[in-house]
Amino acid sequence: MNTELRPKNVITLKQALEVAEKYGFAIGSFSPRYTPMITPVLRAAEKMKSPAIVQISHKELIRYGITPKEFADEFYEKVVTEGITVPLVLHLDHTKELETIALAIDAGFTSVMIDASEQNLEDNISTSKEVADYAHAKGVSVEAELGMIGTTDFVETDKDEELYTDPLEAKRFVNETNIDALAVSCGTAHGVYMVRQPKIDVARLQEIRSLTPVHLVLHGGSGVPAEMMEGAIRLPSGGVSKVNIATDLELAFLGALEREERLTNEECKALEPSLLEKGRAAVENTVIDKMIHFLGSKAQADHFV
Repeated sequence: MNTELRPKNVITLKQALEVAEKYGFAIGSFSPRYTPMITPVLRAAEKMKSPAIVQISHKELIRYGITPKEFADEFYEKVVTEGITVPLVLHLDHTKELETIALAIDAGFTSVMIDASEQNLEDNISTSKEVADYAHAKGVSVEAELGMIGTTDFVETDKDEELYTDPLEAKRFVNETNIDALAVSCGTAHGVYMVRQPKIDVARLQEIRSLTPVHLVLHGGSGVPAEMMEGAIRLPSGGVSKVNIATDLELAFLGALEREERLTNEECKALEPSLLEKGRAAVENTVIDKMIHFLGSKAQADHFV
């Protein structure tokens, strides 16, 4: 997308997180998963006067049958038709494929995440730097991951210390890659907490922060207690500035439809209008609740100029 045609309130992740960290709140990175669910996320942000990040991952694109362009087109159309004025970021979450990152940037995403965390440190640095150089040349922010953020679908123990982000490695990683945001592993996990309970290693966050000024990202925000999240956000030297929330939105949507099975994007778009609106209302209410009680981002749009 030609950046000159992009709405002025759609900004990069770096621009958004600089403000969030300065004023001590976090911005929700909401994954609608279905294109019809982009609308309630935007409506909630506008009502709350809150900045917001709308995201989708590579796996979600495949699982729900969506292309980066389709997701971006729906996002930009609704920003205009819904009259959204608050600061927004369009973010590509966990992605290992450089081709997908290039497609997303061409489609108008203002931020991308390269997830090379399964590689050894040297290769993770090399791959993340390559993406940062490519994206920065096109005016797009980059998030990367160091350490392994688990998933509750198969993690059966809380003894996951070996997966945590090493602060000294984080310092080197940030310095050598020039990324804008770092997703850290400190106790949270993707998905629903079924086997173990969420925890946040605040001391680890503080040590990472003391060694690097990079903006910190917490994945696996769904299901984390609000008071625990507040402690991670409000670290004196600057805490977590971006929190990923995906599962809670889908659970709210499916719950409103009184179903448990996921839909494809096309199935969601084909829902009877009154049923679709019922699902949208549930998603909007969930996002509003997160902005007020979880992220502290309500009315923070006023800090952006």
